[in-house]
Amino acid sequence: MAKQNIFGTVFGVEAGMLQLAVFPNIVKRRTGEIVDRIFNFYKNKDVRLVMPAAEARQFRKEEFGLPCVERVHIDMALSIGGDGTLLGVCRRFAGQNVPVCGINLGHLGFLADIEPRELESRLGQILLNQYRVEQRLLLSCYIRNELGEKFVGNAINDVVVSKGGVARMLHLGLHINNTHLMDFKADGLIVSSPTGSTAYSLSAGGPILNPTIGAVLITPICPHTFQMRPLVVSENDEVFLKIEPSSNILLTLDGQSSQVVRPGDDVVIRKATSSAQIVKFDDKSYYRILKSKLWGTDESED
Repeated sequence: MAKQNIFGTVFGVEAGMLQLAVFPNIVKRRTGEIVDRIFNFYKNKDVRLVMPAAEARQFRKEEFGLPCVERVHIDMALSIGGDGTLLGVCRRFAGQNVPVCGINLGHLGFLADIEPRELESRLGQILLNQYRVEQRLLLSCYIRNELGEKFVGNAINDVVVSKGGVARMLHLGLHINNTHLMDFKADGLIVSSPTGSTAYSLSAGGPILNPTIGAVLITPICPHTFQMRPLVVSENDEVFLKIEPSSNILLTLDGQSSQVVRPGDDVVIRKATSSAQIVKFDDKSYYRILKSKLWGTDESED
């Protein structure tokens, strides 16, 4: 029997049929090829594919386009691009328990598990439920001021407080739970999940954390003191940043969305009530991927 979606139209999704949402990065050179391969592979199988309406028009799949993919039942989302594309799709489905599987057209690809050369074999594994879903920590970010606390958004990789415009140092006060740890000057501060430890935090001198560790990583950006070093705290700790009033301070989530921190605003970061769900395959070892992506050694060695 066909399922009826929230808009009152029938998509012909039969009971037991897998419904996959495809999210292509339109600026990647090979995206069109990958989209066509996905649709060709599932063409005669018990699978329904849907796409956001704008992207569906872009890749001549208009009949599969939906005005709001997040408002219909989705069994899995397929992200085509790099890790940044996957992060954006995970945030779109935050709290909806939709696993996201990444097809890597980027450079490193720590999160996107499928390489183009293995696309059809991995799509077959998805059809046979031969994958696992990893729960990854989401960070919730808030602005706190005299009006109260306002939710800014969720981040999978990191929340960054940095200086916009003139290259002057920030004056920051770091609090963990109810303890004031220290005041310091720096170009900024990165609060990262274990998933994001191989992103901006790594470039700023932070350690690499296995993404399954229940922790939050706090990494200063060019601190003007030897006392402020990268710090690993519990995922259940609340990070509070007291910011000395200044202009052109930016709050950035996953390097993709940002807003200005106004004078009098402080930043609060805590564990989100939901988690990101990322599809992984059993033959993809985290440490082999780490070895391959960071040190350029083939995963098949050893």
